[in-house]
Amino acid sequence: MKTVHIYTDGACSGNQNETNLGGWGCILEYGEHRKELWGGEPDTTNNRMELTALIEALSALKERGLHILVWSDSSYLVNCFRSRWYETWRQNGWKTSQKKPVENRELWEKLLSLSEGQTIEYFLVKGHLKTNSDETALRKAHQRYIGHNGPCEFEEFRRIAACNNRADELANEYIRRTRKTAAEPKTKDVPTERDE
Repeated sequence: MKTVHIYTDGACSGNQNETNLGGWGCILEYGEHRKELWGGEPDTTNNRMELTALIEALSALKERGLHILVWSDSSYLVNCFRSRWYETWRQNGWKTSQKKPVENRELWEKLLSLSEGQTIEYFLVKGHLKTNSDETALRKAHQRYIGHNGPCEFEEFRRIAACNNRADELANEYIRRTRKTAAEPKTKDVPTERDE
C-alpha cells in the first residue's frame, strides 16, 4: 500500500469579523515527490480554512486505497476524525449533542466522501513551533506530541513541525497576495490620440 504524507493548515485574518480573509495551505509527500498547494477565500473562518486545506489535499490524490498520514494543528479537524464525531452527527441528522446544526456540514461531508477508500491516520501537532531555536522548548513540545500521537523520534518530530510551519506559510500566502493586490492603486484607462 502506498503511503502519502499530508501537512495542512488554515489561517484567517479577522476571524471573528464580518469581513475577513482566509487562506489554506497543504503539502503532499509521496516518496521523493512533494507538492505544495495553497488558496483561500473571503468572508470565511479559520475552521473552514483548516477543513478546506485537507479537502484540497485529498482532492489532489489520483488514487484510492492509499495509506495517508495527516498532520494538522487543528484539534477541530483531528479530534473529529479520531473520535468519530461525524458518526453521531450523521445519526442525529447532522445535529450536535445540543441539537444545533453542525457547522461546516458541507465541508465535513466532502471530507468524508474524499476519505472513502483511503486508510487515513490523523496526528495533532502544535502550530508555529520554532524548529531552529530553543531546543529545550522544542523537546517539551516533542513530549506533548508523543502524549497526543504516540512514539516519534525527535528529529522526525522536528521535520513534522517544519512541514507544519511551511503549510502555515502557504496558508498565509493567499492572504498576503490578496491584500497586496487590494492595496495597489487601480489603473485607469489612459486616453490615446486617434487619427481623425
